[in-house]
Amino acid sequence: MTYHVLVADDEPNICELMDLYLGVAYDDIKTHTVANGKIAVEMYAQLACEDMGPDLVLMDIRMPVMDGIEATRRIIESDPDAKIYMVTAYYEPDLIEEAMNAGAKGVINKIREFKKIAKTVRGLLES
Repeated sequence: MTYHVLVADDEPNICELMDLYLGVAYDDIKTHTVANGKIAVEMYAQLACEDMGPDLVLMDIRMPVMDGIEATRRIIESDPDAKIYMVTAYYEPDLIEEAMNAGAKGVINKIREFKKIAKTVRGLLES
């Protein structure tokens, strides 16, 4: 079985690191990276149509074009069972609450080591 993880982050180095620590470290995880929430909504729909999940979405909160909260809201409207986790370097209680109200399942701090983030994601995929 291959797990499909959609990573939405406007920082290219974050996308590269997520791809490295998830897609390379675990041969059964395929990452799909996008640079903003609008593309994340489109990619989620495309992957769903192609029966490639996604099994999990890692969504940055602050992105240009469409932020992660609005993207989460739109994905949840089309798929209420979507597993979306916000990934942020900033802990702003109001934004976190708004993201959870939009349908996010939780928050992952991207200041942590990427090895730990990968283990967290692996655990979420297996649960």
